[in-house]
Amino acid sequence: MTRTAPDGLMPFFAMDILKRARALEAEGRSICHLELGEPGAPPAPRVLEAVAQALPQPQGYTDAKGMMALREGLARHYQSRHGVQVDPDAILATMGSSAGFILAFHAAFRPGARIAVTRPGYPAYVNTLLGLGFAVAEIPVAAGDGWRLTGAAIEAAHRAQPFEGLLFASPANPTGAAVDRAGLADIVATCARLGVTLISDEIYHGLDYRGPSVSALELTRDAIIINSFSKYYCMTGWRIGWMVLPEPLVRRAEILQQNLFISAPTLSQIAATAALGERDYAEARKADYARNRTLLTDGLRDLGFELPAAGDGAFYAYAGIRNFANDSLAFCDAMLNRAGVAATPGIDFDRTDGHGFVRFSYAGTTQSIEDALERLRGFLAAGG
Repeated sequence: MTRTAPDGLMPFFAMDILKRARALEAEGRSICHLELGEPGAPPAPRVLEAVAQALPQPQGYTDAKGMMALREGLARHYQSRHGVQVDPDAILATMGSSAGFILAFHAAFRPGARIAVTRPGYPAYVNTLLGLGFAVAEIPVAAGDGWRLTGAAIEAAHRAQPFEGLLFASPANPTGAAVDRAGLADIVATCARLGVTLISDEIYHGLDYRGPSVSALELTRDAIIINSFSKYYCMTGWRIGWMVLPEPLVRRAEILQQNLFISAPTLSQIAATAALGERDYAEARKADYARNRTLLTDGLRDLGFELPAAGDGAFYAYAGIRNFANDSLAFCDAMLNRAGVAATPGIDFDRTDGHGFVRFSYAGTTQSIEDALERLRGFLAAGG
């Protein structure tokens, strides 16, 4: 697999691993899929019913911002779950969170602006920024601090290399680290003091095992909020998400949407509108993840992986592999080829220190995790 391109772009190794795993399955191999943050359950039945009812009708473009029913539903979501009033006109439906990042970067920053991200962090942050011609600043977070970002770390990084924006996720991928209300308030206040525009990636909201997730909207109206139906609502392939924008950026983001994407997929918007009413189903899936979290965390520790604490949220275990190897990509290749276990090398998330880590996802079925742990036991006993 190709590593770094001259312009800094790297493959999304999770997707490369998936591609190779699918090829092995096509050859008749059995693979335990722990590489992607993809829920093992389908969307709620009523979501599928809503789409089935809509299918006989012509499906044209919607308003560039999205269907009003969806945006009004999202406004009610923020009122009921976060206690904040949001104007539906400040909400824009997107083609997943991925399109939301593109719109946010172009709406809020000049060409070539520097945007800070945490390291480790979601690889598409860095690769999308580089691919669009923006500059990147990385703020390291450490296991000893629970992988949590702080205002002090932001200030120190800004002093060393000034940046205009900060893209931050809580709960985070790959570590599952989440900040509490005080921690988020510290981050918001630090960004305001430094004149840094905050982009709050809230895609794993709802999947916080310590208590309700705190939205940056509860603390400021100057942040750009990005979220998606992929994780909490089990709708990865539907490619539907949303943004909440500060008033000065709404029209610019709408114009960019008109020209870059026209609108989010109509059927996916219909599905998403229905999903907002299926919180009980989503909470039941979250309970499944919570059980898987304990099973995987305990199992990896028993096998000798370094995992001081389970993540606060999301559905990942970011495990140290120093007892077994010092090259996470080679280790993941071996796990896949010899044990039939697909996981993501840490270099996807941290180009500097990620060689010592592997991310395992527990979003799938309990059976797949049990099978993976048994296979890993044999793989490691045989020397890896």
